[in-house]
Amino acid sequence: MAQSDTKKIFFENLSGAGKAIAVLTSGGDAQGMNAAVRAVVRMGLYVGAKVYFIREGYQGMVDGGENITEATWESVSSMLQVGGTVIGSARCKDFRTHEGRLKAALNLVTLGITNLCVIGGDGSLTGANLFRAEWSGLLAELVEQGSIEAQSVQNYTALHIVGMVGSIDNDFCGTDMTIGTDSALHRIIEVVDAIMTTAQSHQRTFVLEVMGRHCGYLALVSALACGADWVLIPEMPPEDGWEEKMCQKLSATRSRGTRLNIIIVAEGAIDRHGKPITSSIVKDLVVKCLGFDTRVTILGHVQRGGTPSAFDRILASRMGVEAVLALLETTANTPAWVVSLSGNQSVRLPLMECVEMTQKVQKAMDEKKFEEAVKLRGRSFENNLRTYKLLAHRKPESELPTSNFNVAVLNVGAPAAGMNAAVRSAVRVGISEGHRMFAVNDGFEGFYKGQIKEIKWSDVGGWTGQGGSLLGTKRTLPAKHVGKIAEQMRTHNINALLVIGGFEAFLSLLELLTARGKYDEFCVPMIMVPATVSNNIPGSDLSIGADTALNAITTTCDRIKQSASGTKRRVFIIETMGGYCGYLATVAGLAAGADAAYIYEEPFDIRDLQANVEHLTEKMKTSIQRGLVLRNENSNENYTTDFIYQLYTEEGKGVFDCRKNVLGHMQQGGAPSPFDRNFGTKISAKAMQWVTKKLVETFRQGRVFANTEDSCCLLGMRRRALIFQPVVQLKGETDFVHRIPKEQWWLKLRPLMKILAKYKTSYDVSDSGQLEHVVHNRPKDSDASVAM
Repeated sequence: MAQSDTKKIFFENLSGAGKAIAVLTSGGDAQGMNAAVRAVVRMGLYVGAKVYFIREGYQGMVDGGENITEATWESVSSMLQVGGTVIGSARCKDFRTHEGRLKAALNLVTLGITNLCVIGGDGSLTGANLFRAEWSGLLAELVEQGSIEAQSVQNYTALHIVGMVGSIDNDFCGTDMTIGTDSALHRIIEVVDAIMTTAQSHQRTFVLEVMGRHCGYLALVSALACGADWVLIPEMPPEDGWEEKMCQKLSATRSRGTRLNIIIVAEGAIDRHGKPITSSIVKDLVVKCLGFDTRVTILGHVQRGGTPSAFDRILASRMGVEAVLALLETTANTPAWVVSLSGNQSVRLPLMECVEMTQKVQKAMDEKKFEEAVKLRGRSFENNLRTYKLLAHRKPESELPTSNFNVAVLNVGAPAAGMNAAVRSAVRVGISEGHRMFAVNDGFEGFYKGQIKEIKWSDVGGWTGQGGSLLGTKRTLPAKHVGKIAEQMRTHNINALLVIGGFEAFLSLLELLTARGKYDEFCVPMIMVPATVSNNIPGSDLSIGADTALNAITTTCDRIKQSASGTKRRVFIIETMGGYCGYLATVAGLAAGADAAYIYEEPFDIRDLQANVEHLTEKMKTSIQRGLVLRNENSNENYTTDFIYQLYTEEGKGVFDCRKNVLGHMQQGGAPSPFDRNFGTKISAKAMQWVTKKLVETFRQGRVFANTEDSCCLLGMRRRALIFQPVVQLKGETDFVHRIPKEQWWLKLRPLMKILAKYKTSYDVSDSGQLEHVVHNRPKDSDASVAM
């Protein structure tokens, strides 16, 4: 069992003086590994330890020599945005032998290294644990051979191991996401979006093969993100006769006017009898049965390449820092840890417990216990599969329940990428539940003007990948028009409302709740799904659209920093959106490697600005060529972006020059990220299921009447759980003047950003976690939505 005690210690109480830490990447590469290496190196140096690179994975450990080199602060500069692993990775046969591990032990002891940080898959981490178990025996053998002194055994009695999982497949139990998975999804979705345009032109069917020899996560989540017609994964092979069902589905989709079909196949897909289902088999089947023009695209190693996403950079940075802290705390009696993600928390779990659980999944698949395999993958995987089936496969009209309820969906506030995926999900789940769904154009402004029409299943086809708001969205609040809105509710017999939007949506529900006292039309179930780039909604850790905005800022910062290549030392001042909420500035600062991020939540004055300039000047005098400073748009009314730009320009004279950029509305545009597509899809589906439940509960004497607090809710993501919260109860958690929650989880990431930028500060050690499958009491409404 994992430790269950919760503790908070400040890292300055932990000293790394006299310790040596080595970091290596092993097995297949994954985007974000470099961010993890950078974090390990900088945190290790920060606490006073010596840090070493082991190049080429375990092979470099066995070979020694120049493969093991001391790292410096500057040696990991400019690697955050680089894909793959700059210290190299290799699969090593030598390390699997006793002789190979003996050589590796000698190379480590010679340099005084007894702390090892391994970034790789379950095979790499299992190998590290074996090495740890054999350590004392290997040293004794080296003494017998005369390779080391007997004193070395006393000095280096134990080898301490901490693992981080770097794998694009997301196939490791115990963590919501592995390093590289989100970036691989970005590559897949980029390709799918591009293919869909050409497929539509020629009315083609495309069969896409994605990686996942033993795990269907990439195939399943990308199918959910692009609205694929069919998906084939190893954990849940299709029932016998799937060929006919798939062809019927493709044919039915075409008959409704759709010009293309997308089928996604995991490379390890099998049927119920264990026979492989390849992309070419699927293509031949479609051509033979339907005669559709069909093409196959095998994505291959494209999925491993490219720049890491913002999510992977942040995940890897947090894991890298946590790994160093775990090594500083570990003793001879503690188990080997693996650093994992649980919701928005970094946690430590016993390594071998997680490895054993991962192996159980494969065992269940080998024994054809597919339902068990899906459960062992975890709640997130189960929920993804359930949601995909709900949205992709339309039931015949004769099988649909008839509820006679009318549900209206609208967007309120500024546009956010992922809103359309949320609307599509709501419409299709609503229709599956037997409701008539109505779309309201232009928010509450369109509502009181009567811009309301029924929306069908096929009307929302292809919406998942569309940015902005196809329904149209306005910031107009309902209070001034409640009479007209009530009239439209009456005219169209609206029995429930689903509002997808930002802070204005939250205010709107509060206003409609108040209006219930005057208008019975508002005594219906009402629910809000948070969607805003600012991520400033009380009651939810994350909002639809924030991840897409974060990636837009991070990508732009990469390009801006790259523009300074080959020039003299330069500092860039970047202004981000967010209103008074500093989420985008802080988290983008961590993802882009910023030197400072100014936000409203953390007040600053001229002395702080001066200290930042002096700190950056010192760094520039050594070897850092480029600096990056982010400022949230409303961080301070006096210290504006122009003021900070002029201050840095003046104080940096002779050392660096300055440039400024205001990113503006490009943060709201573009195609939604895979995370926002899936988060929007799943949270909206859950919201509609709540609506159905409430409609049944509140239907009395031929009408719906809901006037309790819990019939007007916000569905938010808190840690790993999706929780329904009455909006009236969230008033106490809200700063209405500045339109932000009073408590925000991401503020704890700020010390991490400062540490990696070489500032002295404090950092909380994470809680010890618990392995999901060992702790069987699942919360009723829980779902690892943050893990997609």
